Amino acid sequence: MEKNRQSQTWRYVWMLIFSIVLDTAYAVSHYSIPEEMEEGSIVANLASDLGLDLKTLSRRKMRLDIRSNKKYLDVNKETGELFILEKIDREYLCTTKTGTSCFIKLEITLENPVRIFNIEIEIVDINDNSPQFWRDTIHLDISESTAAGERFSLSNAVDPDIGSNSIKTYHLGESEHFDIEIQTGRDGSKFADLILKKALDREEQVFHNLILTAVDGGVPARSGTASIIVRVLDTNDNAPKFDKDSYTINQTENAPIGSLVVKLNATDTDDGSNSEIMYSYSLYTSEKTQQTFSLNRENGEIRVKEIINYEDFRIYDMEIIATDKAVNTLSGKCKVKILVTDMNDNHPEISIKSLSSPVKEDIPVNTVIAVVSVSDKDSGENGHVDINISDHLPFALKESSDNYHELIVLEPLDREKMTEYDITITVTDRGNPPLSDNETITLELLDVNDNVPQFPQTFYTIPVMENNAPGALLSSLTAIDPDLHENQYLVYFIIEKEIVNTSMSMLFSINPENGNLYALKTFDYEIEKEFLFHIEARDSGVPPLSSNVTVHIIIMDQNDNTPVIVSPWRAHGSVVEEKIPRSTDKGTLIAKVIAIDSDSVHNSRIAYQFLQNTDATLFSLDQYNGEIRTMRMFSYRDSRHQRLVVIAKDNGEPALSATVTIKLSTVETALKTYADMTEVPLEYDIFSDLNLYLVIGLGSVSFLLLITILVTIVLKCQKPNPSKAAPPSRNSVISERNSTIADSTLVSNDAYWYSLFLAETRKGKLVVRQPVPKGSRYIVSSIPRSTGLSETSDSAASTLQASTTTSSSST
Repeated sequence: MEKNRQSQTWRYVWMLIFSIVLDTAYAVSHYSIPEEMEEGSIVANLASDLGLDLKTLSRRKMRLDIRSNKKYLDVNKETGELFILEKIDREYLCTTKTGTSCFIKLEITLENPVRIFNIEIEIVDINDNSPQFWRDTIHLDISESTAAGERFSLSNAVDPDIGSNSIKTYHLGESEHFDIEIQTGRDGSKFADLILKKALDREEQVFHNLILTAVDGGVPARSGTASIIVRVLDTNDNAPKFDKDSYTINQTENAPIGSLVVKLNATDTDDGSNSEIMYSYSLYTSEKTQQTFSLNRENGEIRVKEIINYEDFRIYDMEIIATDKAVNTLSGKCKVKILVTDMNDNHPEISIKSLSSPVKEDIPVNTVIAVVSVSDKDSGENGHVDINISDHLPFALKESSDNYHELIVLEPLDREKMTEYDITITVTDRGNPPLSDNETITLELLDVNDNVPQFPQTFYTIPVMENNAPGALLSSLTAIDPDLHENQYLVYFIIEKEIVNTSMSMLFSINPENGNLYALKTFDYEIEKEFLFHIEARDSGVPPLSSNVTVHIIIMDQNDNTPVIVSPWRAHGSVVEEKIPRSTDKGTLIAKVIAIDSDSVHNSRIAYQFLQNTDATLFSLDQYNGEIRTMRMFSYRDSRHQRLVVIAKDNGEPALSATVTIKLSTVETALKTYADMTEVPLEYDIFSDLNLYLVIGLGSVSFLLLITILVTIVLKCQKPNPSKAAPPSRNSVISERNSTIADSTLVSNDAYWYSLFLAETRKGKLVVRQPVPKGSRYIVSSIPRSTGLSETSDSAASTLQASTTTSSSST
């Protein structure tokens, strides 16, 4: 038997191969497999048969839909093979035997692009069921008056298998009185009638025990048996008879339970108990029919027992037997056919076969985003379905095939305006009244990088106080990008620009994540006052989008520079010692304190005042230009030595200051001659008032002659200098430290100071000091303010040579 079973399995495999080859030419792929195949058995390779690329099955979201209560099969998405997931019992799957074929219908759905393949799997019957009778024992009452040749209906056997595996024949055990005749029903089923071939004699034998065997056509054949017990009765020679041999009844579906379908009537011409009739279903009436309709045994009324559904069964066939109540019963038969008429009692149904969600917002117009199928179990106009979607949506429905519709993009989409769409699909049938249903699908839009980052401003001005700490936060420059995720993630950086061979990235740093701008160094207002550069914000999309903004950094001044006293000059903070004639008149310029401050204009304004003054009545100090003048003439009571401490204070907050100490010593008028010999006057009108005092003090022309001689000697000593000698002035102030401020002339012994020094003086001139060749101490240029520096060679300039002998004689 096992060998025969294997042979039968191979036969089904060849049938499967033949079916695959045959069905490739049609739109629907057909396969045939035997029932009861083991779980995991391979049915077919769909990837090969349907021409699909194995590599794309997973990405295309291959999905298998089975129109069945159970998921008998599945697809291996790696190999594309269709395999058995659960054993298939054809008899369970296809309960009716009206046809010879049993199919499982499948739908293979692929996305990107969307494709749907219809597949039919024919479940081929195998001989796995033995014939069985409805009853193991069949009781028959036969009157002894029954003539030979009378036939009796027997309970036929049933075999769930079909085709050659169904019941093929019946065999009756050896009997003298009975034989059987095999009949073939309208549906091809086999049943047997018991035929009386020899009259019965109740007095000889009351009961006849027969064995009826049903045999199917399978290989090997299977069989089932039933026992027939025939009881011989007394004569009742008239059988009941119906008004008609057959009835056809139209019954609407959903009729109320208990509704009368038809009232049958049978009559028996016998009398008494032999004429009393009982109605019953014959064995040919299916159990489903008996469950749906009830039959009153006494009056023959057929009523609705269960809800009738047109979509489940449209025709009910039944055979009714009328049996009399005689001892030896006789019966009559009639056939009843109930035709169920349709009502619009089923709502249309929507099935989403494929949905692409989420999709990118730049999805092209006319792209298919969903495939839906509609159905209605009703018939005619009741089953005709109209489909539509919500108004004012950028989508449309397009019919692709029978009952299948594609949802396509009708207009360009923009995620920044609408992040997702709720699309309601409504289906309505054409019944009266119409029935409808709806399904809402949510389409989410994915962001694409279609928005440029935007700064709130196009130009940022950021004030930064000098002397800032390195790493100080200057400002936060944040841009906005309405995109999402990586398209919204912004990276900030400085666009490189060199200033005096210095890259901007060495001066400033920006946090790439949040746009915080930091200073990498300490800025000095006196060196750098402003910076102008660009900052770019770039998103992380592909390709990235960016925008930039201009940043103007303004360095704000702090009062961080102490005033520097440049006149009178003193070496290493020593005290400045000055000698003046004791006969100096009131208002005479004794000294001029000059301080400079490299801070901004506001912080660099210098104010001068006495910090210490030996005699407050003797000297005055101009707080704006630092000029120290006599307030009166010296008297015999005044000390010969005066000590002045001048403080130069800037205008900052807090104020910074510097001090200089000036020791003044008064000398007799005779010293003026020495001063004229050691001082190189620069202009005729510089000390005109002192000249008057010298004339009065000396009182003789001879002394003036002596001065002239001394001046001539000095001029001769200056001849190596190409510059012209200036006319001698009549008065001067002599510094023992070789540092003198006289009107607009500044003399300094700092031979290594190569920078240009400009200072305002009382007469609006510029004083320039610069190094001189070796062998000379100082060169002093007095330049009128109305001229440029190019006029220096033409201005009055003089060279002072303080030789050792002169210094000695001065001492």
